[in-house]
Amino acid sequence: MLLAAMIGLAGCSEQAPEVQADVVRPVKVMTVAQAQTARELEYSGTVRSRTEMALGFRVGGKITERLVDIGDRVTKGDVLARIDTTDYALSVRSAEANLAAAERQVETAALAKTRAEDLFNKQVSSKSQLEQAQLSYNQAVSTRDAALSTLEQARNQVTYGALQADRTGIVTAVNAEAGQVVAAGTPVVTVAADGEKEVLVAVPETDILAFKPGKTVKVTIWSNSGETLEGKVREVAGSADPQSRTFAIRVSLPENSPALLGMTALISAAVDAGPSLVAVPLSALAKQGETALVWTVDPSTETVHARPVEIADFAGTEARIANGLKPGDIVVTAGTQFMRDELKVKLPEAANQQASATGQDKTAQLVR
Repeated sequence: MLLAAMIGLAGCSEQAPEVQADVVRPVKVMTVAQAQTARELEYSGTVRSRTEMALGFRVGGKITERLVDIGDRVTKGDVLARIDTTDYALSVRSAEANLAAAERQVETAALAKTRAEDLFNKQVSSKSQLEQAQLSYNQAVSTRDAALSTLEQARNQVTYGALQADRTGIVTAVNAEAGQVVAAGTPVVTVAADGEKEVLVAVPETDILAFKPGKTVKVTIWSNSGETLEGKVREVAGSADPQSRTFAIRVSLPENSPALLGMTALISAAVDAGPSLVAVPLSALAKQGETALVWTVDPSTETVHARPVEIADFAGTEARIANGLKPGDIVVTAGTQFMRDELKVKLPEAANQQASATGQDKTAQLVR
């Protein structure tokens, strides 16, 4: 009986490893996708004129009337607004009076100089008296010239009371109303000059290096989405906007562009995404000595195999693989510490279906 019991225990101990070998471990996996070497950048912007002028009065004063509204077309020389020039008209009258007084002084000095010359010629007065008369005359002439310049300046200030358009274009902004007191140079009306049009977009600093002056981009006008125009980057801002921290980029449009000022446009540009790298979670990495590896699953046999990989860099919770993986590989992303070569695993339903579809596609390609 003791011998029979020992034989029974030995039989149980021999069968235990076989049960352990038949265990199928479920795993969490991911399928390596096709890495893209190029990407498309898209940004929206507004159509603007290449030349925009923020016009303001050259003198300060109270606005008496505004003659244009947003959207009005103006030509060179048109009056856009006026300010009260009463004080400047008084300055003109004062300058005219000063000029008249200066001219009388010139006449008086001229008579004194003539008298001094006659007395000197008759040897009645000395030469110093003649020289003093000449200096008084020259001073009176200079005073008259200064008064004349002051009068011209006062008259110019009166003409500055009318704000005129410097070029032909369209009014795009109005920044002041009648009754408002403005200082010299304060923008009152903004005019977009006729001519070349462009699209102004704001690009974050992560993509600003992809745009260089002269780069060709695609421009789509939202109101006419079926037509794509070819634009060129004309200007890239040298510094970021202090509030939005974005860079302004101006894209020139063709001369025959149907876009109107203020329309919304979409800018599309293809840029190089750099080397083709595959991203896997950090949990998928394992280490064997000094070699980094991942565990891949053979969907036909549902077994795992160690594959050495070359890590390019790390980004957050992912590692980017430069060599060792290709599109379509199934990688174990959790439980790598329990893996060993030829270990039988159970794939999720989605992974099985995807592996089957991949195999059918490859078979179809071979048949062709």
